[in-house]
Amino acid sequence: MGKLDRKLALITGGNSGIGLATANEFVNEGAYVFITGRRDAELATAVKKINRSVTGVQGKVSSLGDLDRLVAQIKREKGKLDIVFANAGVARYAPLGTITEEFYNSIFDINVKGLLFTVQKALPLLPDGASIILNSSIQE
Repeated sequence: MGKLDRKLALITGGNSGIGLATANEFVNEGAYVFITGRRDAELATAVKKINRSVTGVQGKVSSLGDLDRLVAQIKREKGKLDIVFANAGVARYAPLGTITEEFYNSIFDINVKGLLFTVQKALPLLPDGASIILNSSIQE
């Protein structure tokens, strides 16, 4: 038996980096995971790499419609979540004097808005005792 036997997890940004490594570990510990990613090809590669107990759902955490679709799919397929690992994030850099509102919004829409609304929209699927992990480590 693994530490996460029969647990259901959502990992945003699960198609690469820390998210993919976490998804692999969760599955190895007995969990079923839903992973998200923006790009279909990378998401499909991640699902193939994990190879079991995983569903990939393409979407952007910055899109409330995509988050609604994600949560609806999890509810329809599994009914609940035990773990939310809000991990999706981006790192973009620009010299201070060149930062535009559009540049700023593109980062905050994913790193802040996406994290907040991922958790908010998943709340109805989380029973007492569920875990929410907020990951603010961003890599590029």
